Amino acid sequence: MSPTASDRDGPDVCVIVPTIREYECVRAYVENAREHGFDVSRLHFVLVTEDFCETDEMRAMLDDLGVSGEVFDGSRREEWYEANGVAEYGHVVPAASHAETSFGLLYMWADDAFEYGLFIDDDTLPHDDADYFGRHMENLAFDGEVESVSSDENWVNVLYQNADEHGLYPRGYPYSAMDETVETDAVAVESGEVVASQGLWTNVPDLDAVRILMDGDLEGQAQTRTTADDFADDFVAARGNYLTVCSMNLAFRREVIPAFYQLPMDDNEWEVGRFDDIWSGVFLKRACDVLGKRIYNGGPLCEHNKAPRSTFDDLHNEVAGLELNEHLWELIDDAGADADGYAAVYDAMADRLADGEFDEYRNGAFFAHVGEHMRDWLDCLDAIRRTPAVADD
Repeated sequence: MSPTASDRDGPDVCVIVPTIREYECVRAYVENAREHGFDVSRLHFVLVTEDFCETDEMRAMLDDLGVSGEVFDGSRREEWYEANGVAEYGHVVPAASHAETSFGLLYMWADDAFEYGLFIDDDTLPHDDADYFGRHMENLAFDGEVESVSSDENWVNVLYQNADEHGLYPRGYPYSAMDETVETDAVAVESGEVVASQGLWTNVPDLDAVRILMDGDLEGQAQTRTTADDFADDFVAARGNYLTVCSMNLAFRREVIPAFYQLPMDDNEWEVGRFDDIWSGVFLKRACDVLGKRIYNGGPLCEHNKAPRSTFDDLHNEVAGLELNEHLWELIDDAGADADGYAAVYDAMADRLADGEFDEYRNGAFFAHVGEHMRDWLDCLDAIRRTPAVADD
């Protein structure tokens, strides 16, 4: 169960917001919390941004809202690495990439007070009729029966409930797993079993560039939109089935951090991008299956207001990794079967990639690059735990 005000001291939910220009979305989330009676003192906001952004204005916003929080541009992140004794691992968080959300995970790991984390993208807004933070906390404490979804392709389309009408598959869903046969059942979930809560999204669906082009949209958005009616029931993906995990609206328990590294995208010689949260979700689902845990999907929904941009720019950022995305899950599908913790499962998956030979794939060497960074991620977390806490001036 989530702690109450009487049995904790200070914020226990670290809200990580990667942002360059739309940071004012935080106001809507704080307003939602207050309107629904969620204890705002539980929230600590970490805005991950860049040196060229409006960092002073971001700090002023947090002060104006009366919420706990910090703003980290590139310079402040470097200072944080030094203060926490992990400067040699600064490379695990790629520069100028959405995967900078990994910095928020490191920040959480360094402070035992944070029992929960929450990723929010700055182009989203909460739905007014739902208790956004409260619902995520309820999901993480879920105890009861929920729909379990599986397919003959071992992949679950998180948009499956209305797929016969809209025909959508989310970003990162393998092309080889399309046209699947879906089966649903009810499964009993015990308290503590849910370790991640993925809220889904209305308005602009989270699609890859190929699918957006097929939907006839050149501005990176897709003509087909989703509504709350497309998400009737919450669900989990059955054991042995993978699913796309998008970090725009996602809560999680701190225990998953060793297996939830947001992968090194964009800043690499192969120019592979746009799969940081997708691949981290594949690894997390494998760890959950080994350890008897669950990823809960459905509400709270957010409104995704993706800004127009060239679909061809997104295609350029994705195409280098499309073939790899088809095969990643197969490569790690049996890794860490006897592991007894997240780090152990993750280490086994890292070895599978770092030590493998992938010459048959275009840009296959990127798998080894990812595997080495996964190892560095675990080493970085170990180093943080060995470093005495440093007060922030």
